[in-house]
Amino acid sequence: MANKKAKKYVEAAKLVETGKLYEVKDALELVAKTKTANFVETVEVALRLGVDPRHADQQVRGTVVLPHGSGKVTKVLVITQGENMQKALDAGADYAGAEEYIEQIQKGWFDFDVVIATPDMMPKLGKLGRTLGTKGLMPNPKSGTVTTNVEQAVSEFKRGKLAFRVDKLGSIHVGIGKVSFTDEQIEDNFRAFMAEIERLKPSAAKGQYLRTVALSLTMGPGIKIDPILVSKYLEA
Repeated sequence: MANKKAKKYVEAAKLVETGKLYEVKDALELVAKTKTANFVETVEVALRLGVDPRHADQQVRGTVVLPHGSGKVTKVLVITQGENMQKALDAGADYAGAEEYIEQIQKGWFDFDVVIATPDMMPKLGKLGRTLGTKGLMPNPKSGTVTTNVEQAVSEFKRGKLAFRVDKLGSIHVGIGKVSFTDEQIEDNFRAFMAEIERLKPSAAKGQYLRTVALSLTMGPGIKIDPILVSKYLEA
């Protein structure tokens, strides 16, 4: 089975010209042709940015509502209390509660993709700073995950709102859809995501902001896009 998978990958890799920096539309059309898995693969975007995340004024963190969703079923946990618990569940949250879920997380439970919290619960979540922070799950006002409007927040993440943040190496890696999406849907999602990345460019960032841009499927080869052409593509 392993050899069969390797053979499929080699055949897919032959479609990608080594060392070439593709134009955006060419890369978007090519990525679907590199399918090798027998499951519905995710279309992934990998970026390396010209920022130094060690400095607070060069952090790149935000959210974007993908026009066609991510294709992923997002499990949402809401840390709140009182009537907001029922509001969150009515809006589609998978879990909603307070101390009981904080205790479960402390014991190693992570059956969720997004954590939303109301401001009054943030002091109690402080003890989970390291636990959730290392996984990029700590609620933050900049990502829309600390809010008094839990209904709206839950609804947006369930519809495909994407949260992202630069890692310590200056990279961002996200899924923007499924290989089962149409080319137009993937392009719309790519444009929305990259437009938000451009909008969030820190004023303190020096030199070239978009260093590398690559597309791939979950099990497929990377397709490098000319980062200079991405900016021109967004302006068109």
